Amino acid sequence: MKKRNRFSKNDRTLFIGAAVVGLMIGLSFASVPLYTIFCRATGFGGATRQAAEGSTPAVSDRYVTVSFDGNVDPALPWEFGPDQREMRVHLGETVTATFHARNHSDKILTGTATYNVQPDRAGVYFDKVQCFCFTRQTLKPGEIATFPVRFYVDPAMADDRNNDDVKNITLSYTFFLAKDGNRKLETKSRNVLSGLRPLTPEALREVIQ
Repeated sequence: MKKRNRFSKNDRTLFIGAAVVGLMIGLSFASVPLYTIFCRATGFGGATRQAAEGSTPAVSDRYVTVSFDGNVDPALPWEFGPDQREMRVHLGETVTATFHARNHSDKILTGTATYNVQPDRAGVYFDKVQCFCFTRQTLKPGEIATFPVRFYVDPAMADDRNNDDVKNITLSYTFFLAKDGNRKLETKSRNVLSGLRPLTPEALREVIQ
C-alpha cells in the first residue's frame, strides 16, 4: 500500500516559497559586507581601493580630471558636499580633497558614507590613502565638520587599453544614518525570520500572504 504524503502539493509549494523568502532575507544582510569586500578588491561597480599608508607610486605624465559629488539620504538631516568641484591630477600624484558636513538636527547623529567612482572601470585604479568613509562620523546638533580624502589614481591605468579614453573620473559619496539608527528595520526583519518558525503549512500561508 502506497504511503500517503503528509503534505499536499500546495503545501509543499508554500513551504518552498517561504523557505526561499527566508533565505533571501538572510542573504540580504550577509551580502552587504561580502559585496563591499568584493568591490573594494576588484573595483567592480565603481568601488575604489584602499591604499597602504605611505605608499608613493611613480607620477606619470598622463593626467585626469577628478570631479567630486556629495549626497545625503533623506533619513539623515545633514548638509554634505565637496569643497572643490574638480581637480586635475597626474596619475600617481597623491592629493587631498575636502568635503564639508553640517548637522541640521537638534540631536547627535552618526553617519556612514558609501562611495562610488565613475566610470566603473576606473574604480580599480582609484586608491584612497585616507578617507572619512573608512569610519563612522558623528556630529553634534548644528556642528560643522571638514572631511578630507587623500587619494591617487594608479599609474597602471595608463597600461590598461580599456581606460585609454578615460579623461574624467567622478568620485561620489552618499551619507546614510549609521546602522544603529536603523534598529527598527532590523527588528522588523528579525521578526519576519522568526515568523517562519515553526514551518507548518498554516504558518507559511500567513508569511507569504
